[in-house]
Amino acid sequence: MDITHFPWFGAIRHPSRYLGGEIHSIKKDLSLVEVSIVLAFPDVYEVGMSHLGLRILYHLLNAQDWIAAERVFAPWPDLEYKLREYGIPLCSLETKTPLKSFDIVGFSLQHELCYTNVLNMLDLSGIPLKLEDRKGYSPLIVAGGPACFNPEPVAEFFDVIVIGDGEEVAIDLCRLVRRWKGGGLSKEELLEESRSIRGVYVPSLFRPRYRKGGIVSSVDPLLPDYIKIHKAMPVDLNRYPFPSHQIIPYAELVHDRLSIEIARGCGRGCRFCQAGFIYRPVRERDPEAVIQEAKAALKKTGYDDLSLLSLSTGDYTCIEFLLRSIMDNQAKEKIAISLPSLRIDSLRDSFMQQIQRVRKTGFTLAVEAGNERMRRIINKGLSEDEILTTAQTVYKAGWNLIKLYFMIGLPFEEERDIDDIVNLTRMILRISPKKGRRAHLNVSVATFVPKSHTPFMWAPQLSLEEAQKRIKRIQEGLKGTRARVKWNQPEMSWLEGVFARGDRRLAAVILHAWKMGARFDAWAEHFRLDLWQRAFDQLGIDPGFYLLRERSSPEFFPWEHIDTGVSKHYLREEWRKAEAEQLTPDCRKKCSNCGVCDHEIVRPVLFENKSKLPILRSPNDGEIETNSSNRYRFTYTKLGDMRYLSHLELVRLISRALRRARVPVAYSKGYHPMPRLSFASALPVGVESLMETFEVETTSPIDTLQTMKNLNREFPEGIQIKKLEEVPLRGKPCRVKESSFVVRLKNSTALDPSRLERFVQANEFPVLKPGHKKGRTVDIKARVRCINLLGPYELSMVLRYDQEGPHLKPQEIVDAIFSVDLSKTGHFIVKKISQILS
Repeated sequence: MDITHFPWFGAIRHPSRYLGGEIHSIKKDLSLVEVSIVLAFPDVYEVGMSHLGLRILYHLLNAQDWIAAERVFAPWPDLEYKLREYGIPLCSLETKTPLKSFDIVGFSLQHELCYTNVLNMLDLSGIPLKLEDRKGYSPLIVAGGPACFNPEPVAEFFDVIVIGDGEEVAIDLCRLVRRWKGGGLSKEELLEESRSIRGVYVPSLFRPRYRKGGIVSSVDPLLPDYIKIHKAMPVDLNRYPFPSHQIIPYAELVHDRLSIEIARGCGRGCRFCQAGFIYRPVRERDPEAVIQEAKAALKKTGYDDLSLLSLSTGDYTCIEFLLRSIMDNQAKEKIAISLPSLRIDSLRDSFMQQIQRVRKTGFTLAVEAGNERMRRIINKGLSEDEILTTAQTVYKAGWNLIKLYFMIGLPFEEERDIDDIVNLTRMILRISPKKGRRAHLNVSVATFVPKSHTPFMWAPQLSLEEAQKRIKRIQEGLKGTRARVKWNQPEMSWLEGVFARGDRRLAAVILHAWKMGARFDAWAEHFRLDLWQRAFDQLGIDPGFYLLRERSSPEFFPWEHIDTGVSKHYLREEWRKAEAEQLTPDCRKKCSNCGVCDHEIVRPVLFENKSKLPILRSPNDGEIETNSSNRYRFTYTKLGDMRYLSHLELVRLISRALRRARVPVAYSKGYHPMPRLSFASALPVGVESLMETFEVETTSPIDTLQTMKNLNREFPEGIQIKKLEEVPLRGKPCRVKESSFVVRLKNSTALDPSRLERFVQANEFPVLKPGHKKGRTVDIKARVRCINLLGPYELSMVLRYDQEGPHLKPQEIVDAIFSVDLSKTGHFIVKKISQILS
């Protein structure tokens, strides 16, 4: 069901989240494929589409002609309310199909605070929440992602849980579902047969047992040949090429850039880091393949920002060659590059030289702890001198903002260690530039959450009260400095910690909290600690049991049937070494016998042979052309679903289309070059237009007819270039002087002609601008040149934009004149018919 057809759709928050139909999205006829799967991300579109794993699986599955993969994201509460009010099921983006009509619903669990959103999405889809209630045929409900490495708190909600990487498992699972649909298997047989797929955990085939006191004594298999679930792990990532035709989103993403994975796994062995243990061993992608994939994807998407992803990007064996090669190929295209996970001891001057060739992206230094003792405990052997030298190098290279990341509540932490976070921050401030550029530090503080499959899984978590106290101590210690202290809410870390090491009894708590209204628990604005505390109290479950106690050495953990390859003995030894402040070397240099590698099939995959890489030019080769030689004016439409794009979303869409169409756009100079692109006006969200205008300066002349054709191929339906002409380069930027609109009401009472007459006869008509913080009054009489009723539910108006001060949207003017409420209900259609430019 397409919710964009409902009159209230335009009034919901960020409607572009729910449109679908983006460039490079894939829409198949579900009646012509053998298996359909919807990839469900239990957070909003902007978060889910930032997740690289979802993008990889989407293209991997759709590459099979017999599989259709679609997407769905958690609806924001305003849309949830409308779906429930009108009895509309949650549907996919591509074909607007209800989730319960798919063969597989696959959830991505990236963290423990998304669980109530999973239940909410299932409920909105009409799918029973618990496995025991899903009798007969229903979609196979699947989960995957890092939170699944302790699957027990949500085990009762899923048919199948994927442990590890999904590339191979996803296709194998679809093959099994194809047999199931063909009548060859019952649901029970499907679940039993799925155990043969590496990485597949079927919770219904295991039963937990508990000792007196509530500690799990075992998780017993119900089948004799299904005792442990070994994680799925592609040894050679190069078998799965990176998709070049990535979906180009309408909405601005949390990480709105082209991301390419260059390696998976990490050998550093930071004892707090779950990802560093569960994704072992290190597996690098071929640098030549990465270079070609980056080049192809940048060309196909139009992104101007590239991020090279891994758990420790600076440790990638060929990172300097990779950086130089990509920048030599892409600097002329004004592509900026970012390395989001650089360790301080892997940061080199050459990295910064390459990164700043186009523009300076952010620098985050993950210091983790304030002194060397604590860094030895977590196996991050950074000296104070290394940290200060790195910060000084970054400042000298021209950056004026550094982000520092610290954790509180690490094992064996003392009060003096909190003070050392303040001391180290102050030392970095002292070496920052004192004149000219005003340097700043953003200090991010998070409460440490012990995770499964790590050496710290035996450790107690910091209490909520103590976490709040330590954060306040850091705030007070840095008061009056140029450091901005930000922190994750310790209340949210409290809940995350409960589920991170929880067992199946917590499913009842999740269900109860959801029924009381818990949603979007990872969002500070929606997190309700009181609901969770009430849920624990009413069910008689003590969260402190999971959170605050140190586990004994022989204690059985609820996740011990999940095998990451890293032995419990090894993790216990690392716990002992942490207490003794001893370091463990990087496993790429010396094997520590953690248990993952067999050194035949499973082993670190490193690309040390650099001779095959392209010959590299110096950073100064091929200076970027920025000077403008020509200027062009584009007239275009914005119709249909495109009316729901905000102005900023439209600017990004057009800017990326210009890149894909290879238009030689000129850029500004300076530290952050921007395309010389200007718009005549900013159309309100929800308003259609037959005539919009933007102008572009180019570095060379363009063929106007061919450029129109090229651009129109790159735009989604509803946006089309109608006219393209050259205008004087040094002329004033175009601005809209007047615009003509037609407004049609839907599901509303007729417009009262007497109210219009009252407006026409008035000398002035002051109204309060909606949403203005200071309650600013606007005389709309001076802004409406003419207005006429075309019928009881339709009118036309011409608005002037040559007046100073704020302007009202057409629907707001109708609200003011006729005392209706179109802006809140969305029961209207506004179309811009024409315009006059100044």
